[in-house]
Amino acid sequence: MAGTTGRADWSFLTKLIGALLLAGIGQALFVFQSGGSTIGGFALLLILVVALVRPALWRNRASRPALAAAILFALVLAADPGPLALLLYWTMLTLAALLVRAARFGDGWRWTLRLIPHGVLSPFMPLRDLGLLNRARDRRGPRGLGRIATALALPIIGTILFVALFAAANPLIENFLMRFDARLGPETIIRLIFAGLIFLAVWSLVRPPRLVFVAAEAKPSFAAGALPGVTPASVILSLIAFNLVFALQNGLDLAFLWSGAPLPGDLTLAGYAHRGAYPLIATALLAGLFVLVTLRPGSDTARSGPVRLLVTLWIAQNLLLVASTIYRTFDYIESYSLTGLRIAALLWMGLVAIGLVLICYRLLRAKSAAWLINANMLAALLVLTGCTVVDLDRMAAGWNVRHAREVGGRGVPLDLCYLNRLGSSALLPLLELETRPDLPAELRDRVQWVREKALRALSETQADWHGWTLRGESRLAAARSIVAEHRLPAARVLHRDCHGREIVTPPPAPPAMTMETDVDENMLVPEDNAALPPLTENEVR
Repeated sequence: MAGTTGRADWSFLTKLIGALLLAGIGQALFVFQSGGSTIGGFALLLILVVALVRPALWRNRASRPALAAAILFALVLAADPGPLALLLYWTMLTLAALLVRAARFGDGWRWTLRLIPHGVLSPFMPLRDLGLLNRARDRRGPRGLGRIATALALPIIGTILFVALFAAANPLIENFLMRFDARLGPETIIRLIFAGLIFLAVWSLVRPPRLVFVAAEAKPSFAAGALPGVTPASVILSLIAFNLVFALQNGLDLAFLWSGAPLPGDLTLAGYAHRGAYPLIATALLAGLFVLVTLRPGSDTARSGPVRLLVTLWIAQNLLLVASTIYRTFDYIESYSLTGLRIAALLWMGLVAIGLVLICYRLLRAKSAAWLINANMLAALLVLTGCTVVDLDRMAAGWNVRHAREVGGRGVPLDLCYLNRLGSSALLPLLELETRPDLPAELRDRVQWVREKALRALSETQADWHGWTLRGESRLAAARSIVAEHRLPAARVLHRDCHGREIVTPPPAPPAMTMETDVDENMLVPEDNAALPPLTENEVR
């Protein structure tokens, strides 16, 4: 028993030291600094520390895939940090920490619900653990320096935290503390608060809340007839009506959108194509929801041959509807321009299509609801992982440059203001455009200014090791190589708008003349009185 108690004390102590170490390193790296590849380095260090103080994390078969995914996203953060990669990294690492206590994974929806109480309860876990240590100390009696440190941990940490918060809120307390220690100012207080937040985040991984992981009990599927108004006959009639309505919409798309046939009346093909992309996706989502609710595996409707045939036909029509929506979006991009958000919208439409196929497969193969949820979540995770690796803004900038009207493309005139907002993501496409020999001189001058601005901003960011990134270094090296190879001049430093056009400042208006300030008295009274003309006789009188 004594050996077990000693191992528990040592385990708790190593977790405490690891969390405090990470908190100190985190505040030193990120407070008042722009994060670069240091975010990925800190993420890898966090995984290493958590795996060392909790060996079950890499020994447990269920947690290993999540831990491997967290390592992958940490590498992505090291190459080019972003909020999406950071969110996925933390989700995977939290799953790995929680999966240690679960018998099996189950389904993704239940784990999504488990992450919510984990996030709510985690800030209170240090207080829980200190209470557990105090109770254990009372049972064993005060022995050794470890017991003394345990007794002093709560009052010391709590006092420091509350004093820091009161100093931030009360200038009198802050001034007193600054007299006590000149180094304790607002910056120190912010660092303490930031370090405390990191400590809580790390502690939620090494000592997570003890959530109850109950295996889902096998429950009989509800029959479709158990829902009000849902019978096999009503489902068949609904599917026949839905197929006819969808056939009408798809037929119109095939006749006019895909074939390019002229539309009746004053309606143009562009107006027809640019209408209804998102409502059509909502229609496909509602169709999938209808199939999920009314055709559960094991129900009478799911076993019906005509129903299965009608559902398959309807899913196929939904896929054609999604394809038409994607076509509409491509047409919209060709008529206007490509943005990162429009690429994300296309990826979302692709996920909707995958979801519809999975719903149909689940019905035909009698798969469980957990299988459907996990398959959809896996598809979404793969797409989101691709979005963290690929720079969508870089793709959009390259497409706009190659398809701009000024270089012979069928797109709209180049929106340099949008490329200006993209910053370093648009740097290489701007250089590709600037090196074209057929570029008009006026446009070349504006492109040079936008390119020079992006190049200077990237150079300044890479010069600071806090904001340095692997992708930024590669991009900067490629840009400098192109500039040197083509001997591109630096743009004139002028006051310009986001399109690169020079802003001409009108000359100031002349001030209004007044008798007191603007009229020269010498103009009214000559200095030489002899120069005055003689008075006439009438003037003398």
